[in-house]
Amino acid sequence: MRHVRLKERERGTEFIHQVMDSCVYMVLSMTGVDGLPYSVPLTPVRSGEDIYFHCAPEGEKVDALRANPRVAMCFVGEAETVPRKFTARYSSVLARGTAGEVVEQDEKVEALRLLCLRHCPEDMDRFDEVVRAWLPRTAVWKVHIDTAVGKANPGD
Repeated sequence: MRHVRLKERERGTEFIHQVMDSCVYMVLSMTGVDGLPYSVPLTPVRSGEDIYFHCAPEGEKVDALRANPRVAMCFVGEAETVPRKFTARYSSVLARGTAGEVVEQDEKVEALRLLCLRHCPEDMDRFDEVVRAWLPRTAVWKVHIDTAVGKANPGD
């Protein structure tokens, strides 16, 4: 992955993790089984240098990941235009990685727990009940982050 062209906007590992840990969604890009680009927004959670997301056990995304597990991910922490400056204030991370196969058993439940703690912590009292009901119909994928670059523009 190339470095950021404007060096003053490049950010380090702590920033990268903060954006990944606070964004509402990421965009996962991959190559479809037809050879065409395919992107989809997903709700992520990071654990170390891995990203987990959940989805249906079948579909275009699953077919694409099985055919070619190399992916790109885009995380946007904040973004807003700056009036009268012809620029935007933003924080973002571009990452590349490799999607392993679907995780199972304890790792699957733990990944779902992390996802729920991150995105709906107020509902954790229902976690066991909901997971029991949805676990058989839910796939959880792990993407190992190979490279990541963080970037921010304060909009000055």
